Amino acid sequence: MRSLIESMLSKLVKSQPLEIVFADGSHRMVGPGKPPALTMRIMDRPTELKLALNPELALGEAVMDGRVVVEHGSLYDLLDMLIAGLHGQTLSAWAQTLSRARTAIRRFSQNNTPTWARRNVARHYDLKADFFKLFLDDDMQYSCAYFPEPGISLEEAQQTKKRRLIAKLAVEPGQRVLDIGSGWGGLGLSIARETGATVKGITLSTEQLAIAQERAAMARLPVEFRLEDYRNVTGPFDRVISVGMFEHVGVGYYRTYFRKIAELLTQDGVALVHTIGRTTPPGATNPFIAKYIFPGGYIPALSEIAAAVELEGLVITDVEVLRLHYAETLKAWRERFLAHRAEAVAMYDERFARMWEFYLAASEATFRHDDLVVFQLQLAKKLDTLPVTRTYMER
Repeated sequence: MRSLIESMLSKLVKSQPLEIVFADGSHRMVGPGKPPALTMRIMDRPTELKLALNPELALGEAVMDGRVVVEHGSLYDLLDMLIAGLHGQTLSAWAQTLSRARTAIRRFSQNNTPTWARRNVARHYDLKADFFKLFLDDDMQYSCAYFPEPGISLEEAQQTKKRRLIAKLAVEPGQRVLDIGSGWGGLGLSIARETGATVKGITLSTEQLAIAQERAAMARLPVEFRLEDYRNVTGPFDRVISVGMFEHVGVGYYRTYFRKIAELLTQDGVALVHTIGRTTPPGATNPFIAKYIFPGGYIPALSEIAAAVELEGLVITDVEVLRLHYAETLKAWRERFLAHRAEAVAMYDERFARMWEFYLAASEATFRHDDLVVFQLQLAKKLDTLPVTRTYMER
């Protein structure tokens, strides 16, 4: 197993040396350059076996349990190195077999019926709001920010993201807007405040709903937040927006989702779907993310989204791909999380904090080096619903 781990890591480590310390105390060095090296210590033999057989799941679990420890460097340094090395690599025959198996059962693992969708949402979004406040911006935007220039704050980048979304939708005073997956309410409140529209926000998270309703009551704006599944909403709406929710729909429900949007929109209506996407063909959810972070979740290929849209009476009128913006967002979240890590441990425990550090670090590195981006798709029922150039967004 040790020779297999050494061989596997030697193919990934390309920029600096990595020292591997095995359970028996033996050392192996892989990668170019000379010490000092980043050090990865494996604490026991069962972990060595798991890492050799299923590294995508086993590494995260081992970090969570303290069975893999990074020395002379940080966890992010290790994951950044490994994920950068993965880019362009041909998977081993065994890894390809595991990937095909996960892809084959993905409709089962993403069977997001209303009941299961609610349970899956609770696993992640019903964590304490105070936990999310440790690393999110003041408005608690839990999705990709927009960085028009380097060095701006997370708060500025999230505010810019919201304004771009509102501009892209061309929301007008008095219109009725539906926010699918409204989170803690920040986007819905911004839409109402900046445009004079009436907003209905829906979520399946009781924790998020409580915060959103409290904020709406204080703001005294025409915004209503409800605990409601998108499949049960009745319209019509002039605008529909969904930010960071499509990842939880599940591949078996894509047509249902877009059929519902088409049903809810007025004839001159516009929808905007902001979702993480993959630049590669359809596949499966990373096993660690599926098991511990977003059960029932999936990152779609653009081809999967477009195929469903085309069948449900909607026209894709604009597509924008945000590259590296989420990497910068996650960097800000990770740095803030680490600055408040002790508070996260006090709220939950050390294993939970290690799990979240791994999730944030691995996600940042994947958005920076691998196949993840953000898609923003503008949808309408007619080709002439909005102006034919993007200049209206700038105005």
